Amino acid sequence: MKRSIFKKGLRGFWWLTIGFLYLPLIVVMLFSFNASNSAASFTGISLRWYRRLLGNDAILSALSNSLLLAVISSLVALVIGCLIGYGMYRHRHRKLGWLIVLIYLPIVLPDIVFGISEMTFFVKINELTGLLSPGLSTMIIAHVTFQIPFVALIVYSRFVGLDPSLFEAAKDLYATPRQRVQFFMLPTLKPALISAFFLSFTLSLDDFVISFFTSGPESATLPIYIWSAIRKGVTPEINAIATLMMMAVAIAAIASLWLSRRRTVS
Repeated sequence: MKRSIFKKGLRGFWWLTIGFLYLPLIVVMLFSFNASNSAASFTGISLRWYRRLLGNDAILSALSNSLLLAVISSLVALVIGCLIGYGMYRHRHRKLGWLIVLIYLPIVLPDIVFGISEMTFFVKINELTGLLSPGLSTMIIAHVTFQIPFVALIVYSRFVGLDPSLFEAAKDLYATPRQRVQFFMLPTLKPALISAFFLSFTLSLDDFVISFFTSGPESATLPIYIWSAIRKGVTPEINAIATLMMMAVAIAAIASLWLSRRRTVS
């Protein structure tokens, strides 16, 4: 009897947690189809706000910047983070505690501290050399710096889960370093690389603080645009933008999960 009550309590707590997490998102999605001009009352279903988005050059420019920033920074972070993750695995038996701290630091460091430090660095470099003026290039560099630790740790975790004898077997079969990478490491790491890319993509697409401090006048992203627009009040148009961002992140997460499961089954 007590066990049954306990299970019902856990089930109820589970649904309350799910509701607490997702009901606000559902409300935002619902009001993005609001026919009213006000975000406070729902009068009917309409696609007018999505049609307005397609005709808003500022939003389309912000969307283009966000996607370009996310794709480029994720690809660069994937390459660098993969190399760091492999290096951590190869030298895992050495005393490299300081390296682990350096890898974890961008993850635990508050975004505002990280953003201000990046901004200060780019400003000083620009004053001395005339390079790295605030814009999409500085945002890409800043995003890569906080994406690399996530990629490195995911790749490192994948390597740790492998049987070390597999590496020795590849050498015993006279595989060259290029062949070991092409026919052993890359196929084995494929699920981790896919997950790392989509995680980096999601983090970049969602980032506001670091993007805000490192952006230029012509490189506003969707989170920056939303922050600028929301100061005038929440409108159904903002809800529509937020809905599209949620859908993009959800598609990326589902694609990553699907590809990982497909790889596991095959």
